[in-house]
Amino acid sequence: QVQLVESGGGLVQTGGSLRLSCAASGSIASIENMGWYRQAPGEELDLVAANNRAGTTYYLGSVKGRFTISRDNLKNTIYLQMNNLVPEDTAMYYCAVLPRPPSSQGTQVTVSS
Repeated sequence: QVQLVESGGGLVQTGGSLRLSCAASGSIASIENMGWYRQAPGEELDLVAANNRAGTTYYLGSVKGRFTISRDNLKNTIYLQMNNLVPEDTAMYYCAVLPRPPSSQGTQVTVSS
């Protein structure tokens, strides 16, 4: 089972962008589904974006058109490009091998108004 480490979070203003990275300890080429979750304080864990080896993607409705998930099998890394951020995107973001829940540290994203 690969270990995942997220990075790239930070504090941005409304309308800003961030790119999150998730580095895996081993090959992800054979992993069918990977994704990004987020959880805000007091809120449930939400699946924000996912993709599979064929390139099919899923996005939470509130992020469609703003977020883009991608994977680089050569670098064993998945990314989440987040544009036009709004305060409601503020949360801890985690990557995961789906459908398992996240088990990594996550990276904090804070969007100021």
